[in-house]
Amino acid sequence: MLFPLHWFVFTSCPLCRRPVEASGAPPGQACAACQQRLALPHQGLSGNDPLPWWGAGGYGGALRELLLDLRRRPRAEAVAALARGVGLALADPGRSGPCQRRLLVPIPSWKRSANPLPPLFCRALERQGPFRREALLERSRPVLGQHHLGRRLRFANQAGAFRCLRFPEPGEARRRPVLIVDDILTTGATAASAATTLAAAGWRVEGLVCLARTPAR
Repeated sequence: MLFPLHWFVFTSCPLCRRPVEASGAPPGQACAACQQRLALPHQGLSGNDPLPWWGAGGYGGALRELLLDLRRRPRAEAVAALARGVGLALADPGRSGPCQRRLLVPIPSWKRSANPLPPLFCRALERQGPFRREALLERSRPVLGQHHLGRRLRFANQAGAFRCLRFPEPGEARRRPVLIVDDILTTGATAASAATTLAAAGWRVEGLVCLARTPAR
C-alpha cells in the first residue's frame, strides 16, 4: 500500500525547533503554536507614529524574551520567520503602496558590539521581495543609553546623531524609496532622527520596519 509522502516528511519550526509536518506550513514559517504564543499577526502590525512603520508583533511577553535571546545568540532562520509577516505587509499594495525596489537602511550602532538583529532582518527581507540593503547612515556622535529616558529626552538625545554617507543619483530617490530598519520601535526617536538625516540628503523615506513595537503607555 502506498501512502502520501507528506505523511512521513517533517521539518522543524525555525523558532521553537519542534518538528512539524512539512505540508503544514511554507518552509521557514513559524508553526501555529509559535505564532499564537508570540502573538504574530499574519501581516504583522503597522502604524504611523512618529512615522509609518511595520512590525512583526508587539514587544512584550514571549516575543520580548525571544528577541533578547536572539541578541545574545543570533539565529538567522528565527529572524527570517519573524520577518515573514512584515514582508507580506510590504508586498500588499493595499497597505503600503505600489511594490517598488526599496532600499533597506539599518540603524547603525554607536557601540563596539553592534546589535546583530537589524542586519539579519535586512537579509531576511531581501530574500522575500524587492529589497536591497544599503548602509546609507553612520553615527555622527555617541548617544546616551535610552532605557531610562522619557520621550522628550529620547528625541533630544538622538537629534543630529546621524550622517548620510551618500546622496541619491538623479531619479534614484523616486525609484528606490528608503525603509529604515531597526529591531525595536519604542518612541521612534532614533528612527525619526535617521529619517530626518536621509530626507535632508534627498532620499524619500517611506517609513520604518522593525521586529517588534513597544506598546504605547
